[in-house]
Amino acid sequence: MELLAVEDLCKIYGKGENEVRALDGVSFTIPKGQMTAVIGPSGSGKSTLLHILGGVDRPTSGKVFLDGQDVYAQNNNNLAVFRRRQVGLIYQFYNLIPVLNAEENITLPMIMDGRKPDPGHLNEMLDLLGLTDRRHHLPSQLSGGQQQRVSIGRALFTSPGVILADEPTGNLDSKNSREIIELLRKSNRELDQTMIIITHDESIALQCDRIITLADGRIVGDELTGQSRR
Repeated sequence: MELLAVEDLCKIYGKGENEVRALDGVSFTIPKGQMTAVIGPSGSGKSTLLHILGGVDRPTSGKVFLDGQDVYAQNNNNLAVFRRRQVGLIYQFYNLIPVLNAEENITLPMIMDGRKPDPGHLNEMLDLLGLTDRRHHLPSQLSGGQQQRVSIGRALFTSPGVILADEPTGNLDSKNSREIIELLRKSNRELDQTMIIITHDESIALQCDRIITLADGRIVGDELTGQSRR
């Protein structure tokens, strides 16, 4: 079942001689539950693509559909609701609130959306993340790997349509990187979460179901891996 569809996506910065085509006619679809890596050199358009998929930056032209909804046909208020409810973002540098503990950081997006977190669901999420005994710790009291787990929990907790991860292991050592990718793979399998992961690490990309390669704002490769279930 197709969850995400991108049609002829373009993003242009500047004008005339200063014009830069960060994305130039990008089109693809992603079925529900697929874990996709997006790779490519610096300046290839990876981060621009992620920001547009997440409703953070509007495209110059083209369309993004999530679960049949035309994302950029919405006004700014509805787009803000879309970002809170339909997209989970995982950042390289965690972006945690330093004065909130682990469980408060995880539940913050739901609370900001005016919804009350379910205690049972929170306990299940903390267990999945291996953070049950760290639930009341502040970010400064957690290791880098634990902070990234909190960031992942925050993205997963509201059960969004798609999880977008921007270099989620880029700030971690090899051991923590393996553990984070194993956690993402586990939530992908067990929760049927659709994920798009930007990475420079080929070994991480090969653990995904599919690899999309960008260069100069265009797709130059799109292949399934041995991990693919679909």
